Amino acid sequence: MSFKKLVFLALFSLILIGGSLWLWRAYEARNGVVADESHHVQSHEEADAGGNKGEGKHARGGGRQRGDKPVPVLVTGVTKADVPIIHSALGTAIPSAVVTVTSRVNGQLIQVAFKEGELVKQGQLLAKIDPKPFETALAQIQGQAVRNQALLKNSQIDLERFKTLQAQDSIASQQVDSQASLVQQYQGTVQADHASVENARLQLGYTNIVAPVSGRIGLRQVDSGNNITTTNPIAVINAIHPIHVVFTLPEDKITQLVQQTHTPGGHNKLKVEAWDKSNITRLATGFLTSIDNQIDTTSGTLKLKAEFANEDNRLFPNQFINVRLYSDTIRNASVIPLNALQHGQDGAFVYKIVHDDKGDKVILQGVTVAHTNGEIAAITHGLAVNDRVVSSGIDKLKQDARVKIKDPAQSFDDKEDRGAKEDGVEKKSGHPHAAGSADRPAHKRRTDAHA
Repeated sequence: MSFKKLVFLALFSLILIGGSLWLWRAYEARNGVVADESHHVQSHEEADAGGNKGEGKHARGGGRQRGDKPVPVLVTGVTKADVPIIHSALGTAIPSAVVTVTSRVNGQLIQVAFKEGELVKQGQLLAKIDPKPFETALAQIQGQAVRNQALLKNSQIDLERFKTLQAQDSIASQQVDSQASLVQQYQGTVQADHASVENARLQLGYTNIVAPVSGRIGLRQVDSGNNITTTNPIAVINAIHPIHVVFTLPEDKITQLVQQTHTPGGHNKLKVEAWDKSNITRLATGFLTSIDNQIDTTSGTLKLKAEFANEDNRLFPNQFINVRLYSDTIRNASVIPLNALQHGQDGAFVYKIVHDDKGDKVILQGVTVAHTNGEIAAITHGLAVNDRVVSSGIDKLKQDARVKIKDPAQSFDDKEDRGAKEDGVEKKSGHPHAAGSADRPAHKRRTDAHA
C-alpha cells in the first residue's frame, strides 16, 4: 500500500471519530435540558397544588351561584290584529286552452307565416296551402251553375208559351204540366249549383290557415313545401290570457272552503296569489274558480283551479308555482311570533312573563292557536293585549324560572362568554406565570449546551 493511501485513511478515520464524539455530546446535552425542564415544571405543579384546591372550592361555589342566576331572554308583547287565513300549496300553471293547429283541406304547404314562440291573435294568418286546385274547382262549378241557370230560364219561357197556347185550346194540358215539372227540376239543379259554389269557395278559404284562438304558439311541426292532410299538426297554441293554476289542498280543509265559496248570496271568489319557485317574488294575483268533484284517495287531497289575467305574461304554461289561498280573516286575534309558540303533551303553550317582588319569572301559559301564518301565530284564547311572552332563549326555561330581559340589540351572554373563555385559558395553561418562568431558564440552558 502506498504512502498516500495510508495518509488518506488516517485523515478519514480522525474525521469520523471526531464527528461521532460531537454527536454524542450534543445528545447528552439535550437529554439533560429536557430532564431539567420536566423537573422544573413538576416542582411548580406541586407548589401550586394547595392553592388550586382552594380555587377549586371557590369555583364550585361560584358554579352554584351561576346556576341560580336569571336566564337571559328576549320578550315580545302581545298585540291585536286581523290575521288572514292563508293556505299554502304547490301548483302548476296550465293554459286556459290548448289548440292544435291543423289544415282543414289537403294540399301542399307553400307558406309558414308565424314566428315560433310568439303571441298570436285569433284570426291571424299562420300558414297557406296552394290554392290553385281549389280555384280551378270553383271555376268549374260556377260554369256548371251558369249552364243550369240558362236551362232554367229557357224552360220558364217555354212554360209561359205553353200556358198561352193552352188558353187558346191549341195544346193539351198534359204538355203544360210536363213543362211546369221541368221548370221545377231546373230550379232544384240551380239551387244545388249555388250550394256547390259556396262549398268550393269555403274550401278555397281553408287554404289560408288562421289562428283559432289567441295565445302563444309553439314550435312548428311541419315545414313549407310538404304535402299535408287534415291529420298533420302544424303547431300548438296555448291560450294564456287568462291562465290557470292547478293546486291541491288536504281534504280536511275542503269543507270550510266549500262553505266560503258557495255563500247564500252567490259564489264568493276567494283571493289567490301566485309566487315564484323560491317563494320570494309575487308573480300574479287572481281568484279561485273551481273545485274538483272528488278527493284523490291515494293522497287525501283535492284539486283546485285558480285563474289569473296574466297581462304581463309572468306566468308560463307548466311553470312551478307556490300558491297562497286567502280563505278567511280572523278578526281581533292576539298575535305573537311563531318562535314563541311551544308544544307539549297538553297542547300549545307559551312562556309568559310575570313580575313579583323578586323580579321577573316565567310561567307556562296554555293557548288556543287559531292559525299560523308565516312568522306569526294567531291566538284566540290564553293571552291578552300587552302580555309579554319569551321569544328567544326558551331552551333554558322551565316553570317559575327567573329571567333577565335582554335588549334585542345586544347579543346574548357577552360577559359570560368572555369569562368562560378566560377560565378555559387558565385551565389549559395551568399556571401561566410558572410556565413563563420555566421557559426562560430552559432557553438559557439550551444556549449554554449549544455553546
